Amino acid sequence: MTFRLRRRELFALASAAIVLPARAQSGVLRIIVPFTPGGSSDILARAIAPGLSAAIGQPIVVDNKPGAGGSIAAAEAAKAAPDGNTLFMGHLGTLAVNPWLYPKAGYDPLTSFATVGQVATVPNVLVVSAGSPVRTLKDFVELARRKPGSLTYSSGGNGSAAHMAFEALKLRTKITTVHIPYRGTVPAVTDLLGGQVDTTFTGVTVLLPHIKSGRLRALAVSSAQRIPSLPDVPTVAESGYPGFEADQWYGLVAPANTPPARVQKLNAELNKVLASPAVAQQLAGEGAIAAPRTPEAFRELIARELPRWGAVVKAANMTAS
Repeated sequence: MTFRLRRRELFALASAAIVLPARAQSGVLRIIVPFTPGGSSDILARAIAPGLSAAIGQPIVVDNKPGAGGSIAAAEAAKAAPDGNTLFMGHLGTLAVNPWLYPKAGYDPLTSFATVGQVATVPNVLVVSAGSPVRTLKDFVELARRKPGSLTYSSGGNGSAAHMAFEALKLRTKITTVHIPYRGTVPAVTDLLGGQVDTTFTGVTVLLPHIKSGRLRALAVSSAQRIPSLPDVPTVAESGYPGFEADQWYGLVAPANTPPARVQKLNAELNKVLASPAVAQQLAGEGAIAAPRTPEAFRELIARELPRWGAVVKAANMTAS
């Protein structure tokens, strides 16, 4: 069974109404996803929705709201009523990068939200089309240096995890390429498949089917170690750049002032869902790594990542345009 079919089934489950027990919180719980359907944020939200819905006794709707690198959706989530019925699928871009790129976005990652819990980490994979002469990261770097400014890379938008990973790679390898931002990861990958751009460095979750089918060639992964879903693909660190690491991370946050008891309940049930064999196996099969954390630990991760990626934004002279 393909992941496309599984995702449709998950959507149906996540969108279906269920009978609420008397003790359950009333209303529909909405998970706002800041990108188009089919990207990593969307895949993860729909993967956890059925189990979380059953655990808390509420129907869950996944609401895709792309734009401005996820800032539009994040600002909407921050302004939602803190009643425990709105969650936001945040990630590296929206919670650690956008404050530097969109200073007037209307939210602060640490003060506008109550952290609920981390969901997963997703290694990025540097890929080119199957017809490209480039076969290794070394080949890619050499080509980029021979033709500075001629190679293009796509991402899911300014400030997206793919954008940041590639800019970090550019700083480390000292190459010059042109960024082509899209309104979501799926169109960014679609144009790579169609030959409109030369490469992307985005989450394995979206790329894996195309790598397995032979339409894309994986050059390197961003994680500290090789990943089980692509055991033959070296890390960037192995490929000549020791210490390089630029994985994506994802997690749920709620509007600030959401009742602490509700946050703790959501965290406990989320962590149970992530620990379930079915969900863990599903995420692993798509290259994602379940990463249950306490709300406090997830908040600490965001606090650490903010200055790290702010330094990349500054060093790369990045702007939102």
